[in-house]
Amino acid sequence: MLAVDDDPSVRDLITHYLGDHDFRVTAVTTEGEMRSVLARDPANLVVLDLRLGRESGLQIARNLREQTKVPIIILTALKDEADRVMGLELGADDYVTKPFSPRELLARIRALLRRSRMHETVADAVADVRAYRFEGWELNVRLRKLRSPTGEITALRNAEFNLLLAFLAAPHRVLSRERLLALSRLHNAEVYDRSIDVMVGRLRRKIEKEPRNPALILTERGAGYLFRPAVETLRG
Repeated sequence: MLAVDDDPSVRDLITHYLGDHDFRVTAVTTEGEMRSVLARDPANLVVLDLRLGRESGLQIARNLREQTKVPIIILTALKDEADRVMGLELGADDYVTKPFSPRELLARIRALLRRSRMHETVADAVADVRAYRFEGWELNVRLRKLRSPTGEITALRNAEFNLLLAFLAAPHRVLSRERLLALSRLHNAEVYDRSIDVMVGRLRRKIEKEPRNPALILTERGAGYLFRPAVETLRG
């Protein structure tokens, strides 16, 4: 794990607390140092302060996301809501506000690593999949395009694409909201369940004939959602 922060007290806190919980942490102060470490030893997660002296944590987050899929937790001041939003939009996976509780940071790291492993499992499952077909629809996995039964391209946001992909990779199975949150890589929100419910609602409006009376994505009360149609998998 890698921590990037120009405050020595924060670096020491992260290194010692996480070290006491069996995490191996390398702490650095600049993007250059971060890149040197990553070149020698790829990290499984990066904790990144957005307020670094002369460097922009936001730009570092952007560069990291463009070049790697490593999970990113950003650190921001409580008042810097705009920076948190921008950091998440640039591809960070979660955030913690300063001053922060080491226990909260540890909990968020563990949760993010669990979600990352779930996502990798689905990625492995669809690695050789070219497209999925269902009810006349076709999702081209490699081109990330959804074609309707009438041949039109239906635009999908990134989270909507990942959510539909999770359903298509596991049809006829009830998927919990927590699992769907992880697989769709939605950013943490105050109410996880509502985040998934909103995203499912958006997806239904795009693929269901009657979104208020869905026939494709069914709600399993108290358990999650189930994708009902038969799914054809095209490989190669």
